[in-house]
Amino acid sequence: MPELPEVEHVVRALRRILPGRKILASQIKLPKLVAPLTPLRFNRQIKGARIDAVSRRGKFILIECQKPDRKGGQSAKSSTGKNKIVLAVHLRMTGKFLYLTPDDELPKHSHAIFYLDNDRRLVFRDQRQFGVIKLIDADSLPQTKGIKELAPEPFGDEFNEKYLKATLKNSRRTLKTLLLDQTKVLGLGNIYAAEALFRAGVNPFKSASQLSSRRTAALYQSIREVLSFAVDNIRGESLRAGFSYGEVFERFWQVYEREGEPCFKCGARIRRKQHGGRSTYWCPRCQRR
Repeated sequence: MPELPEVEHVVRALRRILPGRKILASQIKLPKLVAPLTPLRFNRQIKGARIDAVSRRGKFILIECQKPDRKGGQSAKSSTGKNKIVLAVHLRMTGKFLYLTPDDELPKHSHAIFYLDNDRRLVFRDQRQFGVIKLIDADSLPQTKGIKELAPEPFGDEFNEKYLKATLKNSRRTLKTLLLDQTKVLGLGNIYAAEALFRAGVNPFKSASQLSSRRTAALYQSIREVLSFAVDNIRGESLRAGFSYGEVFERFWQVYEREGEPCFKCGARIRRKQHGGRSTYWCPRCQRR
């Protein structure tokens, strides 16, 4: 399943090709993908919309569009947020975007096709069929279920040492479990939580409320660093090739999936333990506290 850095990679790729394009029509081959809207109603609402921007909230990819007026032009009220709609896309386990020419063959599991005004097709492909596409009025986006509950963005000003300290102090959970809760700390999946804890020299099984101010500061810094590092080192391939994200090269991982191997810092053997339903990797010497 793609984590936040992989989703950020998708957003950056789409941002290079979509703004300014108009959606001439859509074709939804998997009705549940756009539920509760029907494919017909979905197409009516998105047809003729101009794509203004591509952004992200958590793992939701947000394709911001300007709805056409009744005469087919673009509304003059776009600056106020009125007449704006957002395609909120969650890739889930296997969702991918493709950017195809008219001559490119449509691959299997292509469940949503958006026909653009440059003769290209933006295709959403999802083998496992867990992906989601929501069509939301821009003004309602902050209150949309699944989005309104999310913690502050890890690269934003609202996510700071003060916020992290307060979040940890108010929890009775272990650090690793808390870091995976996207309503508390956004952006860390199992891989990056393990890596952030290692960088900070923090025991993943320690109670969150017991972490000292000094180590909280170190953890905050390591969260920002590991996510930034991941974004910069994702192994990506072209959208035309059918890949929307890649994984960070395994050689950059310090502890994840390195059970029994020597720690790069101290030489101790990396350990693994089932914790909260997930595998947790850590160095027993570097992460004693």
